[in-house]
Amino acid sequence: MNVTNRTTQLMASSRVVTWLQAGLGLVCLWGMTSQADVLEDLQTALEASNLPIESIADSEVPGLFSLKLTDGTTLLTDVTGTYFIQGDIYQKTNGRMVNLSEQERSDSRKALIDGLDETQMVVFAPPPSKRKTTITVFTDIDCGYCRKLHQEVPELNRLGITVRYLAYPRAGIDSASYDKIVSAWCAPDQKKALTQAKAGETIPGRSCANPVKAHFEMGELVGVTGTPSIVFEDGRLLPGYLPAARLAAQLGLSSDS
Repeated sequence: MNVTNRTTQLMASSRVVTWLQAGLGLVCLWGMTSQADVLEDLQTALEASNLPIESIADSEVPGLFSLKLTDGTTLLTDVTGTYFIQGDIYQKTNGRMVNLSEQERSDSRKALIDGLDETQMVVFAPPPSKRKTTITVFTDIDCGYCRKLHQEVPELNRLGITVRYLAYPRAGIDSASYDKIVSAWCAPDQKKALTQAKAGETIPGRSCANPVKAHFEMGELVGVTGTPSIVFEDGRLLPGYLPAARLAAQLGLSSDS
């Protein structure tokens, strides 16, 4: 093969590579446009469903889309918006099953809790130099395990754990439990009143502008189904009571701290 022919082949090969690169670029651009069209078509198809949709996005499962409803519920749907799945998505990663749905809920929960005003909470905290982590607890006055957890607060503080209380009267708004917890939140010394009420003592009835209803609604939004419900700093939700030492272990702290 002479030099001229070799040069001609190389130039032709170069043009082919250039065309392929350009073609791949167009395919990628078409793919992005197509995906946007798919989402737009799906949104149009779902308008007749009357679902209170907050957002639509790709899901971790190929071919399925994630619908976030205004009440916090997440649904999966197909490209036509005809079929719906409710439940957790798991992914096999490095030989173990990872709950992707719970990770997403934790991230959402963290964002919601981080957006709350701490001055509207009743906070039991160790000295600033001793603080290691914070838990946010949805609590009820009449809940037995809430009272048991409250007895552990001094030990939790000793371990460097700040306890922030949000009000969650399990019986609902306008119940006797609601009135009791409002009285604690409206007391001149909230921590003292809450401690007395959780010990079964009767505290003076009070009323004031208070965050109890807002806290209750937040509990519903982040998935609280009972009390106590404990939210860690990373958004994980622990339903129920644990003794201080076991709770510290869940937080990665030693009970000898």
